[in-house]
Amino acid sequence: MGWEEKPVRGYAEFARTAQQHHGRPIFVLFSGDKDAAGHSWCPDCVTAEPVIRSELHNMPEGSIFIYCQVGDRAYWKDPNNEFRKNLKLTGVPTLLKYGTPQKLVEEECFKNRKY
Repeated sequence: MGWEEKPVRGYAEFARTAQQHHGRPIFVLFSGDKDAAGHSWCPDCVTAEPVIRSELHNMPEGSIFIYCQVGDRAYWKDPNNEFRKNLKLTGVPTLLKYGTPQKLVEEECFKNRKY
């Protein structure tokens, strides 16, 4: 495996992790929080995660894959949450190539394709 996964929760942990790996290709999947049983409140996130994970082998050598839980449903729905304000996210799941305009949002994450 020529890439590393970094699971994080919340904006501060995401920002810190992205900064630590500055200069490397960074791909981020933003998803609704999971409960103790590993189930997300976001049904689209549940559908998208296995599709996205099946394509991770296509990432460039040395890439970082950040799996970021954005918070509970109430926090995510707040238009002033840090993900919406700072990263201009409009929905979860969102897969993006950090530092570029390339991203897939919601249903776009369900289709297998090379990033």
